[in-house]
Amino acid sequence: MRIDLNGEPLVTAATTLALLLDEQGFDAACVATALDGAFVPRGQRAAAVLSDGARVEVLAPMQGG
Repeated sequence: MRIDLNGEPLVTAATTLALLLDEQGFDAACVATALDGAFVPRGQRAAAVLSDGARVEVLAPMQGG
């Protein structure tokens, strides 16, 4: 299916947000996620089903000052 990940088009086999994070190599414990503009808590990612055209944002904390 085709989705947008952080504003970039992506073809993925993942069916849930949790599977997408794993597929793309994100450290799920260290990122914040949103699906179609709505925040998705870590505990709900496995139940967050992706659909064709979904917009996914994955944000990681930045260090520095």
